[in-house]
Amino acid sequence: MSKADMTFISMCKDILENGFSSEKENVRAKWEDGTPAHTIKKFGVVNRYNLSEEFPIISLRPTNLKAAIDEILWIWQKKSNNIQDLKSHIWDSWADDKGTIGKAYGYQLGIKHKYKEGEFDQVDRVLYDLKNNPYSRRIITNIYNHMDLNEMNLYPCAYSMTFNVTGEKLNAILNQRSQDTLVANNWNVCQYATLVHMFAQVSGLKVGEFVHVIADAHIYDRHIPLVKELMEQKPYPAPKLVINPDIKDFYDFKVDDFILEGYQSGKQIKNIPVAI
Repeated sequence: MSKADMTFISMCKDILENGFSSEKENVRAKWEDGTPAHTIKKFGVVNRYNLSEEFPIISLRPTNLKAAIDEILWIWQKKSNNIQDLKSHIWDSWADDKGTIGKAYGYQLGIKHKYKEGEFDQVDRVLYDLKNNPYSRRIITNIYNHMDLNEMNLYPCAYSMTFNVTGEKLNAILNQRSQDTLVANNWNVCQYATLVHMFAQVSGLKVGEFVHVIADAHIYDRHIPLVKELMEQKPYPAPKLVINPDIKDFYDFKVDDFILEGYQSGKQIKNIPVAI
């Protein structure tokens, strides 16, 4: 069993056994049939992954790493808010008639800001600091921009990254305000773990620890039987992530530069209902 599987099972068990139910609360989210989408949640979940030991993809069911990387590159590399720049259709429900998700996610990372060292967007500032000032305690990105919230089709869920170099290792903290545990947990973990790998490689660093902080980690009512079934699946050992070693510039990475060796997983869960 991979450590990622153990972490996922432990988190889900804690939510189901000790979480708070919104059954009597007035909730915003709805199912497609208009029924309120209630959840069981835990506040302040913190999961830690040592990226130098294993890549944290679960084996209980398959996670589509290629699609996950395509989305993280869409946000962090292309700095795009247009769904036409994304191969999957996961953002289609939030797109406007122009095909954008408004001033959200990649749009925010592409805004340039003035610093003493020059003018950078948030991604380029991280890359600059990791090479020129790696022991800074100020290497942070934040896309929860209150000025632009009214022009975002979805408020950012994963909104802040803090990078910290210890010795030769790059560590990072992802702050997330809300997460649909069944649908998105391992997807987000794999995305941002891969991002840490990318930033480490182009900065001449090794990967260290990835810490995932979730303010509201929840399981939807209609997902509970699916989660219980998933927790009983046979786990497999963690696979190995292999990245094209020739890439030295973050903006040169492509989806095909990442390969998972020895990835085994249980069956996929199909037709998961998604609350909106």
